Amino acid sequence: MKKQLFLCIILAGSFFISKAFAADTTVVTSPDGQIRFRLFVSNHQLQYTVIYKNIPVVEVSPIIFSVDNKTLTADVKTGTVKRYRINERYPWLGVHAFAINNYEGASIALQQSSVNYTLDVRVFNDGIAFRTILPGDEKAVRVPDEATVFNIPTGSEIWYHDLVMHYESVHTKKVISALQAGEWVAPPATLKLPQGIYVAITEANLVNYSGMALEANGNRGLVLRLAHHQPVSYPYKLRYSEEDVNRLSKPAAVSGTITTPWRVVMIGADLNQMVNNDMVHNLCPPPDPKLFPNGIQTDWIRPGRAVWKYLDGGGEGTPEVMKAFSAKAAALGFEHNILEGFWEKWSDDQIRDVVNDAKKQHVGIWVWKHSKNLRDKNERLAFFKRCHDLGITGVKIDFFDHEAKEVVDLYTAILNETAEYHLLTDFHGANKPTGLARTWPNELTREAVKGMEASKLVDRATHETTIPFTRFLAGPAEYTVVHFGERRKNTTWAHQIASAAILSAPLLTYATLPQHLLDNPAADLIKDIPATWDETIVLPQSGIGQLAAYARRKGNTWFLAIMNGNQPVKLSIPLSFLQASSYKASIVKDVLDSSGAVKMENTSSAPHDVISLELVPGGGYVARYTTK
Repeated sequence: MKKQLFLCIILAGSFFISKAFAADTTVVTSPDGQIRFRLFVSNHQLQYTVIYKNIPVVEVSPIIFSVDNKTLTADVKTGTVKRYRINERYPWLGVHAFAINNYEGASIALQQSSVNYTLDVRVFNDGIAFRTILPGDEKAVRVPDEATVFNIPTGSEIWYHDLVMHYESVHTKKVISALQAGEWVAPPATLKLPQGIYVAITEANLVNYSGMALEANGNRGLVLRLAHHQPVSYPYKLRYSEEDVNRLSKPAAVSGTITTPWRVVMIGADLNQMVNNDMVHNLCPPPDPKLFPNGIQTDWIRPGRAVWKYLDGGGEGTPEVMKAFSAKAAALGFEHNILEGFWEKWSDDQIRDVVNDAKKQHVGIWVWKHSKNLRDKNERLAFFKRCHDLGITGVKIDFFDHEAKEVVDLYTAILNETAEYHLLTDFHGANKPTGLARTWPNELTREAVKGMEASKLVDRATHETTIPFTRFLAGPAEYTVVHFGERRKNTTWAHQIASAAILSAPLLTYATLPQHLLDNPAADLIKDIPATWDETIVLPQSGIGQLAAYARRKGNTWFLAIMNGNQPVKLSIPLSFLQASSYKASIVKDVLDSSGAVKMENTSSAPHDVISLELVPGGGYVARYTTK
């Protein structure tokens, strides 16, 4: 049955590409008029296409939504279209200080036989999103499924990885036609069209539903597949029982109204537009003022940098060693200290002593926990209450490794309950973010990336210049930046320091021993790299897997951070992003004959200056510009 359905999807995608738009086409256009979402019925099948500047970025594709094995998007009729719009600006923690939420929306009534439902569409200046809403009372328990297709134009390139390690894999680059039927693509999938347009496909506001991945159909189509269709990841099979695997491989039922997550297509003329895209969090509700009276500026929401004793030595996991880490965090000006599982061996008095010692130095203590120990609500609440009573700042919860609805519901419960106890969260072994940090600003970051923990990753240079434009488009990632030892592989110290400014997150965890940061010649500059930014400009020299060059501002201070891929490169970079007339520049450079060293320079700079660089493979460059 699954093979037959998949074949139908392939045929539908190719058949309808050649059809003209029907007379009853509904068009939703972005506020600037550059993007058009077209919805129409052809041969009784619901179809859509996405156009950017008169160029198809998603060719004619079927929307396929079913409930209890009945497809509701075939033999369908369109009805009333209710249009709406929003243009707002709200504070944000991330690539810029304020998010822009500006779109044209349409709620489109659909009917199949006696079933009435809605397709909700929003078109932004940098992408489109749609979701399906099927009303139902709380007694109605139904099983939804989807197989919507994203048909990609010929000649497009795609950067993607599979689901074997869930969201912790290395991206591959291919021409879209080379993707074989049955290959899995973990969102966000980043594409570059022949015209140079960038596109990323993902989802937003994943709640009360199972997460999506994409499956290639061998005909340039990426098919939306829910968790029960996806292969079970190696990490999940490693850590959970066969009973758990079998249970989560069954389709998930939803009670009451079924509201799918938003299916998101981000669009940009360049990588700067992609990195500054706010769509994923815009599509999520704002925070509950009862839990977050001042939104992300609520007093206990505290973004910042963290030290972490795990990858770079530092002694045993004892209270005294952790006090020393808190002292080093304070010396660096960092805000947090993350404790791995060793803390569970301590008494409450020992934990309280470490927490109080850290607080005197304005450092918050985080503790690690396995998610399987938090499945039971009573156990969760007892744990969160204990953390709150001990004065703990945040919890790092690990090993979810699945996107079944049961696991998605666990994320929601944790975010709600930790908010009630004023605890910050960091999810590891997690699925990609879907913008819910807007609804739950106590979620500072989640992993869902192959980070510094991956000791066997050889080509870190290519990986670290790929993920800013792939995984990070969905939201911040807990990469655990900066390592000066063997784990940095084919990257230099300057590249590693630059990673802190590029692979940033509201909880920015450093992998290296804090003393190594303090001993580094660039220590003064490292101390100044923030966890969040007021403004980000991705410079045009950047290329996916080749080079990441960012100009970023915090207050009146600018940083220029560059990570090079695995090939040497020569660059000329205008400093026209600088806003004042004159700056003091502190610069971190590679030492050409040693990848394990940096040299510092101090000079003056102005907006009319152009700098010339020659970067070695895996090299880097960081400059801090402060006004005179």
